[in-house]
Amino acid sequence: MGDMQGRSQGHSQGRSQGLVVRDLEKHFGGVQAVCGVDFSVQPGECVALIGPNGAGKSTTFACIAGQHAPSSGQVLWQGETLNALQPAQRLQRGIARTFQVAQIFEALTVLQNVQLLLPATPVMSPLQVLDKQEPSAALALLARVGLQTQAGQAARQLSYGAKKRLELAMALAGLRAGPGLLLLDEPAAGLAPSERAELMQLVRSLAHDAVAHARLAVLYTEHNMDAVFGIADRVLVLMEGRLVASGTAEEVASNTVVLTHYLGRSFGKKGAVGHA
Repeated sequence: MGDMQGRSQGHSQGRSQGLVVRDLEKHFGGVQAVCGVDFSVQPGECVALIGPNGAGKSTTFACIAGQHAPSSGQVLWQGETLNALQPAQRLQRGIARTFQVAQIFEALTVLQNVQLLLPATPVMSPLQVLDKQEPSAALALLARVGLQTQAGQAARQLSYGAKKRLELAMALAGLRAGPGLLLLDEPAAGLAPSERAELMQLVRSLAHDAVAHARLAVLYTEHNMDAVFGIADRVLVLMEGRLVASGTAEEVASNTVVLTHYLGRSFGKKGAVGHA
């Protein structure tokens, strides 16, 4: 466990690009939810943040996304400290997020949802029509998530799995050109196994495909282990607010502390580990 943590800390502290979390702590009154967490996520990486309920995943995620201010430590993106920036300011710097429950505009069409988030969209006036705002760019993003044939459909009519894909396209639409950070809060929550597998392969491809969107770093939290093992390039494990393991799926699945206190000792024998 110590070696794995040491590699993670050196990895995060020795490189200034991408997402770097340094000695992150968050207190709520007398409760210390996050205790000295260090890690990094580089553009081109898909990294999962896992752990049991109460481990500090949501708090860590919220400190990175801007919903919580860290009590101490630093969150950096491309060498810039984010601690004092609001979520909207982070979006301007190439950081977008999704939520456990898909957040979309159900009164709009699928295409309009994406058009509304495109950076090129000017401030709307009564004389402007949303449908005319960058339709080609919006359609290209819908094609990336497999929703181009449903572009004219009302968003409220989509299945829940499709709404998750639409939210993903909306997050991508909000990013500017250049390296981006995509934060996904339990992207597979509420999906059937087949939908979950398809969505997570899409998430993996977003980090690995520089053609679709320039050099994305992807960090996501998840409870479904089939959405982690075989998908993530690296896995970070939090317990009681501390990072107890960091490494490949195979390394994490063989970690005694993780198996004993979280995954269960039979986990590695079930064939759950392996990259797609």
